[in-house]
Amino acid sequence: MSVPSAPFPACANAPRILVIAPNWIGDAVMAQPLLRLLKQQHPEHAIDVLAAAWVAPVLRAMAEVDTVLETPFKHGALQLRERWRYARQLRQRGYVAAYVLPNTLKFALIPWLAGIPKRVGYKGESRYVLINLMHHDDPAAPRAMVPFYAALATEPATQITMPIARPSLFVNETQIAATFTQLGLSLLKPLICFAPGAEFGNAKRWPASHFAQLADQVAVANPETQIVLLGSPKDSAVCDEIKALSPSVHHFAGKTSLDQAIALIARAAAMVSNDSGLLHIASALNRPVIALYGPTDPEHAPPFSDVAHSLSLHLSCAPCKQRECPLGHHDCMQKLSAEMVWAPLQAILQHPVRG
Repeated sequence: MSVPSAPFPACANAPRILVIAPNWIGDAVMAQPLLRLLKQQHPEHAIDVLAAAWVAPVLRAMAEVDTVLETPFKHGALQLRERWRYARQLRQRGYVAAYVLPNTLKFALIPWLAGIPKRVGYKGESRYVLINLMHHDDPAAPRAMVPFYAALATEPATQITMPIARPSLFVNETQIAATFTQLGLSLLKPLICFAPGAEFGNAKRWPASHFAQLADQVAVANPETQIVLLGSPKDSAVCDEIKALSPSVHHFAGKTSLDQAIALIARAAAMVSNDSGLLHIASALNRPVIALYGPTDPEHAPPFSDVAHSLSLHLSCAPCKQRECPLGHHDCMQKLSAEMVWAPLQAILQHPVRG
């Protein structure tokens, strides 16, 4: 792979900060309060974010970000020569500091090779030379991701005493209207988003039959409501199942860009989602959220919208944090019925929140 000779847009001579974003959508959302703190501390600095292409749309929806630079590297590959070439080009942008959010060696290499004087991050993968302002955390302790990332704006080994604002994303009305038109949806009718996928594994997925039952309940009570299924190409198969059982839903999983999905969520009357990146996007857009938890801990990264419901059966075997149910029954999701989800969703639809 070769790195383009001119991969970056032109930039003014203002001092700049580089943030290397996490590779997961949900984690990228959780990092937004860090960017807000950095902008408050250094209002004269422009903030660039280096991100994987699949995460970049989330960063473009953050008001603090000046430029999103999409990384050209292959996922999981070291590509030392390519990183060196890329770092030489980054050097021309005049960064005064870099914040490395992934804990890997390969991402810490980039600001070091670029000669950025201040390089901030957590301990990980023998990065002592590469990171010169090292933070430490307790891997055994429960980790709330928003304060975990926000702490990088402080000196190591200090506690953030001020309240940390929740993550926030923004989508303009022009983008929302264009997306609805492109997908054949009406801005005049209510919209509900379902996110049936989960990158972590099948154990985090609420059954397709339950999503279909919930869609049918919505259709009976609110026949004008549009229901859309969102997700990546990996989620297309489970959305095919839901569509077969409830034909009135709009199946967009793997058929829309993340930018389009964000625009739809920004106008949604509600989001019903497994523990996934789209859930956290909905929270950051302050849309009403119903989050479905089985094998994962609802306290780890809960939804934070003004209207948010975290549903979990709190079984004795949960949270097991396994990709597949180790007991083979998947009761934590199977026994979370459509009726249990319909109750809070119906209340949301009866008292809509303006987008």
